[in-house]
Amino acid sequence: MSFLELRDLRVHFPTDDGLVRSVDGLSFSLERGRTLGIVGESGSGKSVTSLAILGLHRGARVSGEIWLGGQQLVGAPAEEVRRLRGRRMAMIFQDPLSSLHPYYTVGRQIIEAYRLHNKVTRQVARKHAIDLLARVGIPQPQSRVDDYPHHFSGGMRQRVMIAMALSCDPELLIADEPTTALDVTVQAQILELIRDLQEEFSSAVVVITHDLGVVAELADDILVMYAGRAVEYGRAAEVFEQPQHPYTWGLLGSMPRLDRRRSERLRPIPGTPPSLITLPPGCPFHPRCAYAGHNGGASETVVPVLTGDGHQAACHLPPEARREIWEHEIRPAL
Repeated sequence: MSFLELRDLRVHFPTDDGLVRSVDGLSFSLERGRTLGIVGESGSGKSVTSLAILGLHRGARVSGEIWLGGQQLVGAPAEEVRRLRGRRMAMIFQDPLSSLHPYYTVGRQIIEAYRLHNKVTRQVARKHAIDLLARVGIPQPQSRVDDYPHHFSGGMRQRVMIAMALSCDPELLIADEPTTALDVTVQAQILELIRDLQEEFSSAVVVITHDLGVVAELADDILVMYAGRAVEYGRAAEVFEQPQHPYTWGLLGSMPRLDRRRSERLRPIPGTPPSLITLPPGCPFHPRCAYAGHNGGASETVVPVLTGDGHQAACHLPPEARREIWEHEIRPAL
């Protein structure tokens, strides 16, 4: 069994309008020392998946299996999952300003996270916090440890969040949009920091993002999500060089490229993501797919499942047809 393994995970939210199927049958695995990039548009279920792993959903119907180091998390007592958070698994949240408490110094918040799982004195925990701030590149950590979150820039706040997440050397680190709203130079620094820390701690890392440039920089494997389901899964190099799903083609086509000249505007994916309450029948992507009519009506009636050896895709188009379309239609236009 892999260190992190999800089997048929479903996260549904009852609402007055109906059942929101935020994650609907997701499976993947991840070994320690490797990085999985989860990509997709807003509302595809990426962050919901990460919060389910950490056991942070309230009022949701969570089913399926989440295994962390051989321990089943779905259905486990809340206190047991809480003990694992911070110690064996941790998360870098999307917005550090709203995730850090404005009334407490960053040092106090790191100390609290560390002492929660380690029986040490406050002096020992404070020294550990200073060491962590230095490790993530905060200048003058001996004095900055007593500063409040609003005293830091966006990039420095993100470094503080990373320091807090790493305070107990977790075996699983989840980074939810770790570079959102940061300058490109700061983005590069944060990505390099995550990569260096992973090598140091040999953690399993999940990077959640809509930015394909981020996963190209960090990820060993890529999971593409759409409407709460996995539509493509494989090694990063394979997904970028030979993508198998029309949705992935659309994501790549809407991404700016600096390595070649462009003669036309970026091509957005037509339409909008479907409602997670009333998904279209068949393939959830078929209303936006230019190739939905090539399958004899299967796209409108049959839900595709992930198929393939290693590199998998949930698409009704035969693999040979996908390769032909990618090589002769999509790739030359990118």
